[in-house]
Amino acid sequence: MNNTANNTANNTANNTANNTANDKASKSLKKVWSVTSTVIVILTLLFALFLLGTRLLGYRCYAVISGSMAPKYAVGDLIYTKQVDPYTITDDECITFVMDNHLTVATHEVDYVDAENRLIYTKGAANDAADETPVHFNNVLGVPKFSIPLLGYVATFVQTSPGVYISIAIGIALLLFVFLPDLLAKRKNDEETLDEENADSTEEKTDEQGVLLEPSSETSGEANDNSKV
Repeated sequence: MNNTANNTANNTANNTANNTANDKASKSLKKVWSVTSTVIVILTLLFALFLLGTRLLGYRCYAVISGSMAPKYAVGDLIYTKQVDPYTITDDECITFVMDNHLTVATHEVDYVDAENRLIYTKGAANDAADETPVHFNNVLGVPKFSIPLLGYVATFVQTSPGVYISIAIGIALLLFVFLPDLLAKRKNDEETLDEENADSTEEKTDEQGVLLEPSSETSGEANDNSKV
């Protein structure tokens, strides 16, 4: 009986020590996981905000694919434009427009505005010569307001088939980052609860065996005493 009680006490002490160590490691892991997932979620939300959310404010974004406006706008920049009245456009201002019948979009500087004929003559800042074809007022998409370096590469990529699949995969990964820690914590709590129930059950069985053994010992003693008489 004493050996059983000692073993139970030792097991309980060991389990307590192991649980304490596991709790510390789990808390550290949760902290790291929480910080990492928070940073990823914030970056993703910022990217979605600058790529899609700005449309709600009336902005349209376009990726720079040539160096005709370097160094003001470099390849890979994402330009944010806003629609304006073409009659308010002035010389030396930049405009974003449809360049040709292939619907190629470009952003160039304004050389001068022919308001009477509703035409704008443009030139790339890095080009030696002005553009051959003037821009009709109807083809003006807007005036650049600001740009974000390198984000144009991402914006272009997510519009391709691999980019769509990768975006979906990133979305699923984010969901896992957000919900997986809670699922793991719940599973661990369930396991700890089950271990505690098993430990309590073992102690109850030990106590029951001790109670049953004691009367048996006393009865044996009485029998011995009677035999001596």
